Amino acid sequence: MRKSLRLKQTFKLSRVSVGITLAVFLHLQPVYGAEGKAAWQIDFERTLAAAKKEGKVVVAIPPSSELRKQLEAAFKPKFGIDIELVPAPGPANASRIASEQKAGVRYFDALIVGTGTAVSLAHEGMLEPVEPNMIPPEVKDPKNWWGGHIWEDNVSTKRFLYSFIAEVGTGGLWYNPDLAKAEELRSFDDFLNPQWKGKIGLSDPRVPGSGQSLWSFLWDIKGEAYLKRLVQQNLFVSRDLRQIGDALAKGKLAISIGVGYSQYEPFLKSGLPVRQLPTPTEGLPASNGFGIVGIVKDPPHPNGAKLFINWLLSKEGQDFYGKVMKSSTRRLDVDTRWLLDYGTQAAKDSLMLEEYNRVRNHLEDKYTKVRMPAANFAEQILK
Repeated sequence: MRKSLRLKQTFKLSRVSVGITLAVFLHLQPVYGAEGKAAWQIDFERTLAAAKKEGKVVVAIPPSSELRKQLEAAFKPKFGIDIELVPAPGPANASRIASEQKAGVRYFDALIVGTGTAVSLAHEGMLEPVEPNMIPPEVKDPKNWWGGHIWEDNVSTKRFLYSFIAEVGTGGLWYNPDLAKAEELRSFDDFLNPQWKGKIGLSDPRVPGSGQSLWSFLWDIKGEAYLKRLVQQNLFVSRDLRQIGDALAKGKLAISIGVGYSQYEPFLKSGLPVRQLPTPTEGLPASNGFGIVGIVKDPPHPNGAKLFINWLLSKEGQDFYGKVMKSSTRRLDVDTRWLLDYGTQAAKDSLMLEEYNRVRNHLEDKYTKVRMPAANFAEQILK
């Protein structure tokens, strides 16, 4: 009798134990629908179906004809949705987005930009939060990204802007080898040599862009006295990056500051004399380049915007973008070591996160403490 009672108690305990184990297992598993699909897959399929009904997505992109051509060729065949791309310098696209928003016009859905442009739009309330629009685990899981999730608007908690690129140094120092030698320009102090007077082009640091990034770096490490002397070199200051690049390629300038690879790519392919300068002895600020993505407030094609964001931040999208723009993603599952052949060094391949945060001059905190004061100084001395 006692033996039978013990067996019954053991059986009951076993049933309870199995029930608990099963409940824990089910709790830890993804939520599946009627067809055995994970919740995120159902969400993605619904987004794709709704995006197809919208029929289109409009994205502001960096001024790269190559990105426009290849992105159009990649996105539409994959998803069956038209993608309209508007390539222009960040400030130009930002100005258009802001003016249209104020006029009640809803045209753009998403944008890929640099630091200053992105933060200014966020501060003006022109963007939607990105984080709630992330769908697949490969995008949402911070373990897939070097440094975890890094938000451009890191001071606030809104998370409007995702920073997906991280490079050791800001690109933007180029020279014409017919007029200058790399060994003559090893330090920023060498830019003050009288032989370069009237021969230096500068992307206008009064507006967001690589010109502002490098100008603010110099403001931070070398001071305003240095920048005053640099201005005395009769700089050719322009917001038209193509104009600066063309002047360098034609030998009207010997050096350019703040013009990136995407602007020089056509000249390089044509074999014209433009070369990227090695990193100066003072170093360069860590950069995220044209590596910030956001969603415009109240987009006309919300599902198209959501689909685009998730594709861009996927392994496939980041591999694609990095190869076209010669920029280094923070995704850990995408190879970036090949970029060294193009003078670009990925932060994830060579820096500890602490060092990256020390030397960067982007993200909202550095933008407000370094970039903006430097840009205000530029307003004072560039007439």
